[in-house]
This record gives sequence, structure tokens and C-alpha cells, in this order.
Amino acid sequence: MFHVEHAEGVSRETTERLHAYAALVREWNPRINLVGPRDLPRLWERHVMDSAQLAPLVPPGVLGDLGSGGGLPGLVLAIMRDGPVHLVESDRRKAAFLMEAARRLALPHVTVHPKRIEDAALPPLDALTARALAPLVELLPHAHRLLAPGGAAVFPKGRAVDAELTQAAAGWLMRVERLPSATDPDSTILRLTEVRPA
Repeated sequence: MFHVEHAEGVSRETTERLHAYAALVREWNPRINLVGPRDLPRLWERHVMDSAQLAPLVPPGVLGDLGSGGGLPGLVLAIMRDGPVHLVESDRRKAAFLMEAARRLALPHVTVHPKRIEDAALPPLDALTARALAPLVELLPHAHRLLAPGGAAVFPKGRAVDAELTQAAAGWLMRVERLPSATDPDSTILRLTEVRPA
């Protein structure tokens, strides 16, 4: 199990901010379904730590998180890094939560885009994340369009990872790193670079 309290280089201030973020999710969740009600008792392990483990895999620079929802993993990663973070969320209520959370957690480097991914004006990204948003074959066109040269996409995936990679290989070329999830034995983290159409 990944524990941020024991992770190398994670300050006490960062850990406290992550707990403050979790408290905000619990506060807002009855009004906006940010995480499923069944997951709420396991919010810290199931969502916050699952997102935090991506931090060492995400290159420095400008980060974009697609379909941010309640800020997983984008807001968690914004707490753990200093560079610009762009959160894209088309649901207006969830985008309002992201804006309020960024304000209350004092994260001035976060920009929320309350738009569809296709309509968001994002700078070239050094890193791209998306968690539980869409199959890989739907994420790759965004990665190809949005990533700067040398950028990396980091996508947590579940049990269907092999099928998703096989489907994507029909139309896409990329360098693939597969990493085990430290929080879920059924999950795999994909780190993709050099994404381009086949």
C-alpha cells in the first residue's frame, strides 16, 4: 500500500493539504456526486492515495488533467507540485468545486477549464493525466494533440488494460511503460510517450 506520509520528499504541509482536500470532497459530496457513496469511507486509500502515487511518474512542467471530476488525480497532483496545472471538467458543478477547492487550498498555479476537452484552450503540456475517463483509444487523440514534444501521458487503468492496449495498437504508435499500482492489485499505470498515429 502506498502511503504519502512515508513517501520520499513529501512534506508535512503537503500531507496536511491532501487531508484538507479530502475533507472538502466529503463536505461537497452530498450535493455533488464527486465520488461514489460506497467509496466515501475509503476516500483516502481508494482515491487520494491512488492519485498521489502518480506524482513521481508525471514529468515536471505544465500538467493537464482531463475529465478532472472531483480533482482526481489533477487536484491531488497540484497539491504535490509547483508547476502550472490545468483541470478540464465540462460539468459546471464539478468545475465550481474545483475552483473553490483550488482557492481554499491556496493553489494559485491551478487553472480550471469548465469546458469540453475539445474546446479547452490549453498550452502545450509536458504531462497529461486522466483517471477513469475513457478507453485508451479515446484518450490517445487528446494526448497526441495536447502533449508537447517529449511530454508523457500517465493513465491509470483497470483489468481491461491489455484489451485497451491491443485496440489502441491498431491505430497508434507509442512508447509504453507499464507500472503496477501501489494501491490496487487489479490496476496498472500506463506511462506513454512519443504518441502518434500509426
